[in-house]
Amino acid sequence: MKISSKRLFAISIAFSGMALVACGGGGDSTESTSTTVGPTTVAPSTVASTVAPTMAAETTTTTIPVPVMPLTGLPIVDELAASRPAIVAKIDNHPASRPQTGLNEADIVYEENVEKWTRFAAVFHSIGSDPVGPVRSGRTQDINLTTSLNRPLFVWSGGNPTVTRLILKSDLVNMSASAASKGGGFFRSTDKKAPHNLFSKTTNIWELDAGRGGTPPAQFAYRTDGSSASGTAVTGLKLTMDGNMKASWQWDAGIGKFVRNHDAKPHVDSNGVQINVDNVVVIVCEYIFSQADGNSPEAQTVGTGVAWLFTQGVWTEGTWNRPDNKSGWNLTDASGKPMLLTPGRTWVELTRQKQAIVVAEGATVAEIPWP
Repeated sequence: MKISSKRLFAISIAFSGMALVACGGGGDSTESTSTTVGPTTVAPSTVASTVAPTMAAETTTTTIPVPVMPLTGLPIVDELAASRPAIVAKIDNHPASRPQTGLNEADIVYEENVEKWTRFAAVFHSIGSDPVGPVRSGRTQDINLTTSLNRPLFVWSGGNPTVTRLILKSDLVNMSASAASKGGGFFRSTDKKAPHNLFSKTTNIWELDAGRGGTPPAQFAYRTDGSSASGTAVTGLKLTMDGNMKASWQWDAGIGKFVRNHDAKPHVDSNGVQINVDNVVVIVCEYIFSQADGNSPEAQTVGTGVAWLFTQGVWTEGTWNRPDNKSGWNLTDASGKPMLLTPGRTWVELTRQKQAIVVAEGATVAEIPWP
């Protein structure tokens, strides 16, 4: 739907008519069964097939499923990559850590509130990044957030005793700097100062797997018929997260992706390429204080709440739902229909209420105040 008026305006989470209800789940759940809300990992391909000679004049249309990568919805081009486990790397977002390496290679990136600034949980499966980082410490919120990836290989610098105990007790496969050591490709770079200079290599991490990790299931539902996304045309969105961390996403029709800025400057990776994705998903969730640290926020990603989907330059508001930490993200619009992502890479913003604002079509990102 295109907004006809060129009057500048923005739509804030604060004025959403949808009530937020979120509930926390235990990070060390040992339930043997769960409800999977992720989509199937096949896309349909339609081919014409000719029937028997006695009916030569008739044809039938057969739909053959085309296997796709579970975390992007794109066709599989590497069978070995499709069957390997996902890697979750905790990447620093302190100003001293920038530019980071690997954010443009990850299938999914989760941005979390932490004590100051934000931190990224970058999920690698389709391709890797050698190196990746800077790698920082884990948080208790990472357990519920990434358990649905089916025993992912968790790359982190370490954590306090409680965080470490809970992660070791969880389904995450410990690939910390101390556990993986040099075999995990960990090293300190010379262009940054500690603690913002620890890196690893995904190739090394996959080699250390030894069958402990599992192939990840889909986390989102994707459009598989090549159709265009429906929704309200927008310029993008702006976020003010914890620690006064300001970022924005803007639709770039030239490359067909949303591009990211820190404050008013492009957020570029170590190759000088601006961070860009096919989908931006805003998950509005409650944050509580972690049992491991009274100053550490913990996103409650099991439950339900408001969800925004930005894809192909349009925006849709709806609801997210995850009944448990082994389930993917079930996104539905106001009519109850699935909110389908564009096949490709996805960035997920785990925001509190009122931390994000939509920049409507006709407005510029610079003109809209930070939320």
